Amino acid sequence: MSDAADAPEWLRPLTDRSAQVDQGHFGWPRGRPPRSARPAAVLVLFGHDTDGPDVLLIRRADGLNSHPGQVAFPGGSIDPDDDGPVGAALREAEEEVGVRPGGVRPLGSLPELHVPHSGFRVTPVLAHWREPAPVAPVDPGETRAVARVPISWLVDPANRVRIRLTSGHLGPAFVVPGMLVWGFTGALLAGVLELGGWSHPWEGVDVLGLDEAWRAAEEAADVGFGS
Repeated sequence: MSDAADAPEWLRPLTDRSAQVDQGHFGWPRGRPPRSARPAAVLVLFGHDTDGPDVLLIRRADGLNSHPGQVAFPGGSIDPDDDGPVGAALREAEEEVGVRPGGVRPLGSLPELHVPHSGFRVTPVLAHWREPAPVAPVDPGETRAVARVPISWLVDPANRVRIRLTSGHLGPAFVVPGMLVWGFTGALLAGVLELGGWSHPWEGVDVLGLDEAWRAAEEAADVGFGS
């Protein structure tokens, strides 16, 4: 179902390099995740418009029991009827925000990443949105918001911070209008942007607490991408 040879030229660096990395590239321990972890997949979906390349992100509903309000790539558990990680990622993207699978070209996948907090081993699926269509939360009880976020916004040092958690852990994060991309998704996104050749050096990026970073994301919602 996937073929990196079909990638447009601007995605070739990402697809070429993705086959050569392991979990360590994303700051994860190297090696196979425990088989007791539940298999899951997320869709890292790249589109392109007049403002250049972008990537699809969602904000989970605040009332969910698991990861409420957090920003993520579309995705979820791999069901027995799914055609592996690719099928699961496409199904979840359709169920969550209405992505039409027929307009998506899967290009390959990244190594499984174990997320101990939620008990999943997640396969990120890379894809090209060759026929973009409007998307929106299908069930507001599950998805609060969805956005095509320009790569130019994500790599701008003004929109990047490092989050220091109460545990002392320091991780990459992105301040997006109305969304704070941090934790697992922040680390995965940072690694993908580096593989694609888009990333800028992180030296000098502000270190914020989680609440302070969320306030910055909410303030950016009043500005939007166009300012």
